[in-house]
Amino acid sequence: MDTGMDGGDQTTEMSSNPFRNTGNWSNEGDGEGEGDYKNEYQSTTFNEYDGRYQQTDGFRQGSIASEGSSFVCEGEGGGGCKIDEYQAAWNVTNAIQGMFIVSLPFAVLHGGYWAIIAMVGIAHICCYTGKVLVQCLYEPDPTTGQMVRVRDSYVAIAKVCFGPKLGARAVSIAQLIELLMTCILYVVVCGDLLAGTYPTGSFDSRSWMLFVGIFLLPMGFLKSLKMVSTLSFWCTMSHIVINAVILGYCLLQIGDWGWSKVRFSIDMENFPISLGVIVFSYTSQIFLPTLEGNMTDRSKFNWMLDWSHIAAAVFKAGFGYICFLTFQNDTQQVITNNLHSQGFKGMVNFFLVIKAILSYPLPYYAACELLERNFFRGPPKTKFPTIWNLDGELKVWGLGFRVAVIVSTILMAIFIPHFSILMGFIGSFTGTMLSFIWPCYFHIKIKGHLLDQKELAKDYLIIALGVLFGVIGIYDSGNAMINAFEIGLPF
Repeated sequence: MDTGMDGGDQTTEMSSNPFRNTGNWSNEGDGEGEGDYKNEYQSTTFNEYDGRYQQTDGFRQGSIASEGSSFVCEGEGGGGCKIDEYQAAWNVTNAIQGMFIVSLPFAVLHGGYWAIIAMVGIAHICCYTGKVLVQCLYEPDPTTGQMVRVRDSYVAIAKVCFGPKLGARAVSIAQLIELLMTCILYVVVCGDLLAGTYPTGSFDSRSWMLFVGIFLLPMGFLKSLKMVSTLSFWCTMSHIVINAVILGYCLLQIGDWGWSKVRFSIDMENFPISLGVIVFSYTSQIFLPTLEGNMTDRSKFNWMLDWSHIAAAVFKAGFGYICFLTFQNDTQQVITNNLHSQGFKGMVNFFLVIKAILSYPLPYYAACELLERNFFRGPPKTKFPTIWNLDGELKVWGLGFRVAVIVSTILMAIFIPHFSILMGFIGSFTGTMLSFIWPCYFHIKIKGHLLDQKELAKDYLIIALGVLFGVIGIYDSGNAMINAFEIGLPF
C-alpha cells in the first residue's frame, strides 16, 4: 500500500471539542516560531494527512485525516453522518454492554466482592483511557495556543509514537484481529444460544450459525455510522429487556437470596479468567476517535463517555451481584442456564440472540472501513480502486466485498475449532494493548511534558495493570487451549 501524499492545499478540520478549540487556521504559513512545532511533531504535520472525505452536494472533497483511520464514516461512502452525543452513547453502550454480561454472575461466584469492585474499577480505567486517547488527537495551534484536531484515528496516534510504518501496521493488525474476532464470537454465541434453546431439534449449533447468517447479510448495505447508531439503539433496548426480565425473576426470589454467600476471598484458579471477561467487556477504544470526530458537538464527548461507563458499571455490578444472590453456588457460566423453565429460558435466549445480531454491525462496520482504507482507496494510495461511486453509493463489487467479509466471519465461526479459547488467547494481548497499555503510553509520549506527577503515575499504573491482565489472560487461555486440543476437535 502506498502511503504517499497527494499534492494540494488542505485546511484543518475544526469544530468544537472537549479541549475548547475554536477558530480556524491553515498550515500554509512558514512564520517564525512554527519551526519548533514542526520539528517536535514532524511525523504528524498537516501535509501528512489525507484520506477523509467530506460530502458536499453529493461529491467528496479531501480534508485532513490519517491514512490508517480505524473507520471513517464522514463521506467515505454515504457521507453526511454526523451524530449527536446520544447516538454516540448508543454505540459506546453497544460496545461495552456486550454479551459478556451473562457471565458476570459467574465472576462474582469466583471473585466475590472483588469481582464487583473490578466491574466498577475497570469501568473507570477504560473511561479514562478513552479520554486520554482522544486528547492525543489534538495539538495546540502554535500561533493562538488553541487546541486543533490534527489526527483522526488510533492509527494516526500510533504513527507519532511508533513511526509511520510500524505504528500503522501494528495498530491496524491489532484492531482488525479484535474486530473480526468480535464479529465471529457473536456468530458463535448465537449458534450456542439457539442450540441450547432447542436441544432436541435437528439443528446443531453450526446449523444455527448458518441460519443466523441470513440475518447478517443485509449488514453489507450499511453506509454510515448513523445507520449503525440506529441498530446500536435497538441493541441497547434488547439489552434492557434482558436485564429487566432476568432481574425481575431474581427479585421474585428475594426471600431466598444468599447474602452470606458473597465473600471477600478469591478463587485464584478460576477468577483470573472471569477478570479477563470483565476487562474485555469494557473495550471501546477502537471506536472512540471516529465517534468523537463525527459528533456534532465534541464538547460533550467526555460527558457522553462518563455517563455511558457509569451506566455500564451500575448495570454490570448490579446484575452480577443480584443474579449471584439468587443462584448462589449453583451459578453457571452463562446465567440463562440457571433458568429452569424451558419456555422462560427460550424467551431470554431469543432476546440474547437479537442483541448479538444487533451488536454485530459496529465491529463489522469498523473492520470493513479499516480494510477499505488500507486496500480500496484507489491508486496511487492503494493498489485497488475505491468501492464507492461518486454519489456515495457502493459499487456492485464493493457490496460483494462487504458481503464476503460477513460470509468469512460465519465460515470461521463454523470451521475453526475451539475458536472461543483462541479468541481469549489473542484477545488477552490485543485487548489489553488497545484498551490499557497503548492509550496511556501514547498519552505519556505525546502529552508527557504537560502532565504532572500524579497523572504520570496514573498512566504508568494502568500500563502495569494492562501487562498483568494480559499475562494472566494469555497464560490461562494458553492452558485451556492445550487442554482442549488434548481432548480433541469438537466435531
